[in-house]
Amino acid sequence: MIETEIENRSKVIVRTSIVGIVTNVILSAFKAAVGFVTGSIAVTLDAVNNLSDALSSVITIVGAKLSNKLPNKKHPLGYGRMEYLSAMVVAVIVLYAGGTSAVESVKKIIHPEEADYSTASLVIIASAVVVKLVLGKFVKRQGERVNSGALIASGADALFDAILSLSVLASALIFITTGISLEAYVGIVISIFIIKSGIEMLKDTLDDILGKRNDREKVKQIKKILTSEPSVRGAYDVFLNDYGPNKLIGSVHLELPDTMTIEELDALTRKLQTKVHKETGVTLTGVGVYSYNTGNNEAAKIRNDILHIVKAHEWALQMHGFFVDFEEKTIRFDVVLSFDIMPEEALEILNKDLSAAYPEFSVHIAPDLDI
Repeated sequence: MIETEIENRSKVIVRTSIVGIVTNVILSAFKAAVGFVTGSIAVTLDAVNNLSDALSSVITIVGAKLSNKLPNKKHPLGYGRMEYLSAMVVAVIVLYAGGTSAVESVKKIIHPEEADYSTASLVIIASAVVVKLVLGKFVKRQGERVNSGALIASGADALFDAILSLSVLASALIFITTGISLEAYVGIVISIFIIKSGIEMLKDTLDDILGKRNDREKVKQIKKILTSEPSVRGAYDVFLNDYGPNKLIGSVHLELPDTMTIEELDALTRKLQTKVHKETGVTLTGVGVYSYNTGNNEAAKIRNDILHIVKAHEWALQMHGFFVDFEEKTIRFDVVLSFDIMPEEALEILNKDLSAAYPEFSVHIAPDLDI
């Protein structure tokens, strides 16, 4: 089932990218011809931009194909992150195209040449605006459908290209009606926006490679599934590792009663792992356990007191996994800390507060990151 979904996703990406390649190559050829005949630098740079979009689509196809390689001994978690690397290559190409365009536009400002537009050239430019709008909406919609960052970025880029082509058309009409040439300056504007687009693409790709915060809605969905079991009082420390689009491997801690047997725990975790994978596609490779005190009102009172002490600090975002061992005289729990304080400093403050409140107990606090 999962393999079929991956294959279908790859087919959608490839088909959509091919449509983008063919469209951009045709547009680039027409615009290059118009630019050559009219001597318009703005139209020529718009053609270069379309050609870079076509090359980007080629790299997107290569990335999609490579990312679908089966796991092997060297890369047991697969090649999903190849899509992120291909997106980075696309971003570099876009940056190069933007830089080249800026250089050529500056040259035209220093050594200006008047363009000579014909009715046919204006029709081609106007048609390109319409084609880019349709292409942009189609590619972006397909990208959202299969969760492809590369396609979504390409779609957004195509929509913006339509605006750039519209600015080229406007500058041509201004020149025809007033004799004022804005060609080179429009080229500079196009270059700036191409470079900006490349930087944003590069930033998004680097975020994917470095790792981002967990998706809030995805985590809420997983927690809802886990806590639907009556014996699970809470689900914490959901940690998702991204190995490519739609390839998430994670771990979680469950808060369970201290009366549960190992046999019951084994059955429960297997059931929940299967359910989470079926409903979200996330593979939970690790399920840790926090036990909570049952049948002891004193433990509940201590927990409430300590929660009040911990939450008195703004940087203490959450407390969970609380357990009191009255025989060993130990208290243990986890605290989720904000990035406003170093874990060592937070632990020092909390240990001091709790030692004063419960000197007869040994307190063990595990600091958690706010992921």
